[in-house]
Amino acid sequence: MALAVCVVVRYRKAVTYGVHALLAALETAGVEHELRLGTTPEETAGHILASEADRVLVLWSFYSPDAEAMAAELAEVRARSGERGLHIAGGVHATAEPQQVIDAGWDLAGIGEGESTIISLVRALQDDTPLTAVPGLAIKDADGVALRTRPAPQLPLDTFPSFAGRSGPIEITRGCRYTCRFCQTPFMFGGQFRHRSVASVREHVRGLVERGLRDVRFITPTSLSYGSPGPDPDLGAVEELLAGVKEELPPHGRVFFGSFPSEVRPEHVSPEAMRLLKRYVANDNLIIGAQSGSDRVLAASGRGHDTSPVRDAVRIAVEHGFRPNVDFIFGMPGESESDQAQSLRLASDLADLGARIHTHTFMPLPGTPWRDAEPAFIPLATMSELDRLAQRGDAYGHWRRQAEHAVRLAETAKAYPRRARRRRTTD
Repeated sequence: MALAVCVVVRYRKAVTYGVHALLAALETAGVEHELRLGTTPEETAGHILASEADRVLVLWSFYSPDAEAMAAELAEVRARSGERGLHIAGGVHATAEPQQVIDAGWDLAGIGEGESTIISLVRALQDDTPLTAVPGLAIKDADGVALRTRPAPQLPLDTFPSFAGRSGPIEITRGCRYTCRFCQTPFMFGGQFRHRSVASVREHVRGLVERGLRDVRFITPTSLSYGSPGPDPDLGAVEELLAGVKEELPPHGRVFFGSFPSEVRPEHVSPEAMRLLKRYVANDNLIIGAQSGSDRVLAASGRGHDTSPVRDAVRIAVEHGFRPNVDFIFGMPGESESDQAQSLRLASDLADLGARIHTHTFMPLPGTPWRDAEPAFIPLATMSELDRLAQRGDAYGHWRRQAEHAVRLAETAKAYPRRARRRRTTD
């Protein structure tokens, strides 16, 4: 007889998209389980104690900057719940730093894409079989070493829905062929695009409409890459997607594309693309990734473009009625004062053209090629100019907070040297 399993989620607004995908995988696979969502540490601990299931699996997901705060929450939940429950951390940080996650107090780390892993894990708990047979895990051995099971498969995106019985942006692309050295996305999801089919997207939209929702948004690393395997946009595929979504929506329904939580690469912004978007989308802004005003830094970071398409993209977007929100990252490895001055000049020029500047501080994120880089140094002159742009209403962002995160991430990288990779278990 199968054991009863309760899945308790530490449910946080910052990571609902990924959690919804895991819960949708469990539901669509027909895996029987009790589900409880804890919106606070206290509520999470209460759910753990209240469940009468034989096994309690507690899901945590977080980004690298939140790892320290989540470890403190884990300790609180454990203290309140009497150590009941099997706690697993997932997401990009756990994927990149499973040993650090295990050392911080989690029982398991989920590595890579979690849909197949969560299905196999719950079934293993039901059947009381060894977790070493579950793909995509790091498991603490008797010496505290995080031992890896076999990798979880990277499946076609249509295999599982983005959500089931819930709502949120629809994930239309996973993975990214643009391997920017500061970005965790290609590390987590692979260096090639996997696109969700238009038929699957339309099914998601129908579900949203049935629940009375009228706005549709998307998750994708680069919006105008939808349907394309390579660097050039396939505007026919984009139009098929947007037209199909509009057909599923009521007359007052709205489509948001190229705005948060997605973005557009600057070299993809063309008059043809903007005219296409104007026919279908409700958003009046576009998120455009520039990242630097220095061609030298852009080349070093692997962005795949220089500054010229950034200026063109802003000009074209404004001409077609969009307000560009342009991302800049300050303090990337090897960046000189001259490079920062070039970024500030470009940011100011783009603001004069009608853009808003979204400012970031470089963070050495786990799993990226720049994971071991020193935290960013932002000179006082750069700080003053960013403050001036913000006071004008031309810039926004949490670059000061990110600078604090960068210091902690750099300390973690030094405590867990890249060469100390963990050995893998065998089935």
